[in-house]
Amino acid sequence: MLHIHLEEHSYDILIKRGAFQNVGTWVQQLWDKQRIAVITDSNVAPLYGGQIVDSLTAAGFEATLLVVPAGEKSKSLEQAANLYDGLAQLGMTRSDGIIALGGGVIGDLGGFVASTYMRGIDFLQIPTTLLAQVDSSIGGKTAVNTGSAKNLVGTFAQPAGVMIDPDLLTSLPLKRVQEGIAEIIKSAAIADPELWQTLAGLKDEVDLLAHAEKVITASLKVKQKVVEEDPFDHGSRLTLNFGHTIGHGLERTAAFDTSHGEGVAMGMIMITRHAEAIGLTPKGTTQQLTEMVEKFHLPITPSEIDKEQLYQAITHDKKARGQQLKIILLEAIGQAKIMTIPTEKIKDYLL
Repeated sequence: MLHIHLEEHSYDILIKRGAFQNVGTWVQQLWDKQRIAVITDSNVAPLYGGQIVDSLTAAGFEATLLVVPAGEKSKSLEQAANLYDGLAQLGMTRSDGIIALGGGVIGDLGGFVASTYMRGIDFLQIPTTLLAQVDSSIGGKTAVNTGSAKNLVGTFAQPAGVMIDPDLLTSLPLKRVQEGIAEIIKSAAIADPELWQTLAGLKDEVDLLAHAEKVITASLKVKQKVVEEDPFDHGSRLTLNFGHTIGHGLERTAAFDTSHGEGVAMGMIMITRHAEAIGLTPKGTTQQLTEMVEKFHLPITPSEIDKEQLYQAITHDKKARGQQLKIILLEAIGQAKIMTIPTEKIKDYLL
């Protein structure tokens, strides 16, 4: 169990194998509500939808599934509007609750809908992918995409609680596991040399899943520390964006064909390679990062790259500030720094 302590709102993260088997009891301990809407997608609903509704019903709640199509395209204002209508038809009020059950898309979409429906309704996060478990389900960021940029419209809204059950990962394809590993590598690279050594001692993705509770907990502790220090993303929390500035650009230029984890993996290496070449990062860091990324079968460079198109995608990213851009560099494995550069200079890193 991790406790996220914030001035305005605190909550617990339960990390336990098999926890989902008793999800109704867990919700009962957190909420005294009548109605609960479970927002999920068309992939997760057949796997866990019936189980969560049965468990919530047994715990005394009126539970309903609201299912959206699986995939990044559902992270949109259009789907948010559909969910608002669905919640209204159920008669949901601010005294009721929402559970986001799914991966990062559902976590972002469900959190966004909860934080804006009737100006805010309580919600819980139950992430079902490794990426969501180690990253997007905590920290209070919610968002949807528009045609021009990822995560352009969003809110800061903390959940009432988070349940992380590594057993939910057994249904994941290997590629989806790899996406989450990219974020774990990032956490180790920016703030946890001990986690880096743990990862170095693992054989592959299957070995990591066997040690999922330990690895997930360590990765979340990195995020916990910076979220508590900087809940609204103004200072130290920016270090969590290591690899993301270029990574999000790669996602956009590939029209979402590049997954988030793949983008982050390539983004970390691209930015570190140039930083090392100009003396901002110690020699050998890129090699260490490359070996770690390759071990878990993540890409290290894009197969093809349109430098100008990628630059345009990066400058539309929400981390850009006018003519300046904050980038995250490694001072060493386990230690990151924030650096401000002229936006034009990011082109030097796109090699």
